[in-house]
Amino acid sequence: MNLLKALATVSGMTLISRILGFVRDLMIARIFGAGVATDAFFVAFRIPNLLRRLFAEGAFSQAFVPILAEYKNNRSDAQTRELIDHVATLLGMALFAITLLGIIAAPVIIYVSAPGFSTDPDKFSLTVELLQITFPYILFISLVALAGGILNTYSYFSIPAFTPVLLNLSFIGCVLWLAPVMDTPVLALAWAVFIGGILQLALQIPFLLHLKKMPRLRFNFRNSGAWRVLGLMGPAVFGVSIGQISMLINTIFASLLVTGSVSWLYYADRLMEFPAGLLGVALGTVILPSLSRHYAQHSTEAYSRLLDWGLRLTFLLTLPAAMALALLATPLITTLFHYGAFTTEDVWMTRQALMAYSVGLLGLILVKVLAPGFYARQNIKTPVKIAVMTLAATQLMNLAFIIPLQHAGLALAIGLGACLNSGLLYHKLRVHGIYQPQPGWGVFMLKIMIALAVMGGVVGLAAGSSAEWLAAGAAERALRLGGIVLLGALVYFSCLWLLGFRLRDFSRQSAN
Repeated sequence: MNLLKALATVSGMTLISRILGFVRDLMIARIFGAGVATDAFFVAFRIPNLLRRLFAEGAFSQAFVPILAEYKNNRSDAQTRELIDHVATLLGMALFAITLLGIIAAPVIIYVSAPGFSTDPDKFSLTVELLQITFPYILFISLVALAGGILNTYSYFSIPAFTPVLLNLSFIGCVLWLAPVMDTPVLALAWAVFIGGILQLALQIPFLLHLKKMPRLRFNFRNSGAWRVLGLMGPAVFGVSIGQISMLINTIFASLLVTGSVSWLYYADRLMEFPAGLLGVALGTVILPSLSRHYAQHSTEAYSRLLDWGLRLTFLLTLPAAMALALLATPLITTLFHYGAFTTEDVWMTRQALMAYSVGLLGLILVKVLAPGFYARQNIKTPVKIAVMTLAATQLMNLAFIIPLQHAGLALAIGLGACLNSGLLYHKLRVHGIYQPQPGWGVFMLKIMIALAVMGGVVGLAAGSSAEWLAAGAAERALRLGGIVLLGALVYFSCLWLLGFRLRDFSRQSAN
């Protein structure tokens, strides 16, 4: 399979999900604004969402896919099915216990994760109720990750990439039809999470049956491959998902600031997650199975070339995205969120957070490419050490930035922490001899800088003043923003074409 085509497929599916995600957030912002109800929901949802990224997208995927690829390449089909069955059984049992414990201990979890809420009994009890409804999401979505890992290993990338669309459709449906009939409307958002988890899991089942890899319960707990997966998962939690742990700690800090701080960070994070999902998640999804197969086949040179391909694509696509987030912060926020209860003050506060987040977008996406360079080799120790150092540095930056910059300081600490994480991962890949840069990086980066400078000048002039965006109507904002984004993309890629870049230069086949 052509990896560039696979990347385009995954990015395309992710784009659909992200667009629907913005529709969902626009509706939430319009109906609920940024206040007590949204602060309560975003805190409640962030906890199972964090666990999703830790166990589902993070530690589990990075631990499971390399071992599954090893079995697929070097062992029989029967042994591969046995691995899948035992992993599914152990994972399901552990997740059921975690879910039950999370529902029971919800008041304690909220007290620890958002201590500032304890001073307002109504806000605290609402957040607890929301968490109890949303917590089973971690059970559903982790099983979705298991199914997605299987499908991705067998090069079925489109279905796992499409799956998040169902969560956003669930949100939209519940906001439109469930919230108006509920005594506490914000509870509809929690039920949307619950229903969305079930829908995502249900979508995977027919494709697993078609592949003849549908997991079955097996209670023989001596399977060595399954225990290898679980053994890698624990430390991989830190190595892959350090940014999410930092964000949870940021929620604790934000809960101590003025009301709305949690929501401003959430809306800014959602905008940053758009390019992070299109590029970072997609690249990580596509590159990990091929890296794992190269490692299983002892193809050292091909392994290094594949990492180089991923890094070049990251710089090529992420740098203009980061510049656009900074230059178009006000246009993006006003177009997507500045309606109904979402005030002008909310626009300014969210803008501060988004500009701070944009500093670290490159680092955040580089981690998605560099970390698989270790996990595909089943090397957990190195990323864990780096993750612990990054986490400590991020919290020191939180303490330094929170007083002068308030919530924007928390966002800046996350961004700089991601840059530190990616820099250390890159250094270790070079020191260990895992990655050797291919020739031409200097000229490659010079051409990108030239294209960025031209794009930045054009987009900055086209964006105009913030006052214009605040005064404009919804249709005018949307049309103008769409035009500026298309203009920026056209200018950037036209410059690259004139400088000698061609699409075929980035074509690459996956490992067999």
